[in-house]
Amino acid sequence: MTGWDAEAAVVGLGAWGSSALWRLAARGVDVLGFDRSAVGTAVRQPGSTLFRLSCSAHPGLVPLARRSRELWTELEDTTRTSLLLPSGGLLVGPPDGPVAGEALRAAREHGIDVRTFTARALRFQYPRHTGVPAHHIGVWEPSAGLLRPEAAIRAAVTAAQAAGARVFDHTRISAIAPIDGGVILRSALRDVRVRQVVVTAGAGLPSLVPGLPLETRRAPVAWFRPLEPDAGLTLDEFPAFAREFDDGRILHGSGTEHDQHVRLSLEDPTTPTVEAPAPDPTLHYDDLSPLARLLPAKLPGLHPLPAKATVHLTTRAPGRPFLLGRPGDDPRILVAAGSATQGLQHAPGIADALADTLTGTDLPAPLHTFATSALR
Repeated sequence: MTGWDAEAAVVGLGAWGSSALWRLAARGVDVLGFDRSAVGTAVRQPGSTLFRLSCSAHPGLVPLARRSRELWTELEDTTRTSLLLPSGGLLVGPPDGPVAGEALRAAREHGIDVRTFTARALRFQYPRHTGVPAHHIGVWEPSAGLLRPEAAIRAAVTAAQAAGARVFDHTRISAIAPIDGGVILRSALRDVRVRQVVVTAGAGLPSLVPGLPLETRRAPVAWFRPLEPDAGLTLDEFPAFAREFDDGRILHGSGTEHDQHVRLSLEDPTTPTVEAPAPDPTLHYDDLSPLARLLPAKLPGLHPLPAKATVHLTTRAPGRPFLLGRPGDDPRILVAAGSATQGLQHAPGIADALADTLTGTDLPAPLHTFATSALR
């Protein structure tokens, strides 16, 4: 490879980028990985995230989730790391909504074992969920679990390095310049020349590949202490959940574990978009006040002020679960961006599709619907 530093590079080693690095290296691709922070320490999706099979926003999501689960298990075995805690998961909301309603529809279409609750039965089974309207339902998926984002990122990078990938953290790629037969990656240290680049830089993606139909929003996450030590808020009593309200907001969370905190985040489609990649990283009162106002009526028994909180950026493609493909059909550049709430759980399955696309391997349907849609 005279004149080239590697066959491929991955820019941005979050959940998707670290997984892409692993899946490319596992195929024997000479690949470099770049991240502007220390790998696995930039808290893109802190704490833990719900993994579930019952996804139906797109017909390919359930097969993708099943493939991702296989790969999460493979990564656990390869690195001897616990990444997916089989805790089950609860989906609550209107029967025609995108949370409980779509979960139930996906379960019926794909043979996923679930249990359904009326609002009354839900309030009896999970008494900490108060204020559930009478027309809402609950869907319990025993096969769901909790994913550890930081541990998953570190494990994927470890597996990639063991397969031959070279990793450069604390290295910010400032620009991607297409050249004949490849691209130049600009950095403060030196330029890097590769045949193909996979850009999974999250909120930094629009500055590296302008013109993509993406939106970036601030997303706070907070951890609250129970008011009482025996408050019925352990993970067994108060399992991982997504709860949709009638105004379209979705509350995500899980009960206390080793740190004795309840993790909560509020997904609000009306949150203003921000300009990336230089937004205000400071956590503000306005970030947390909508979440705090929900607690007394919807989740009583928690301190009104969080024990800790952080804010990160979520980048998504409006109207679709993910944005994957080659902008303008350019064979040198492959981009990937996705929903913050579902993106993590699908990381290895998406990465497998990206690796197949980069190496020219035929994808099994329906994964090709995610990886081959051209961006023009």
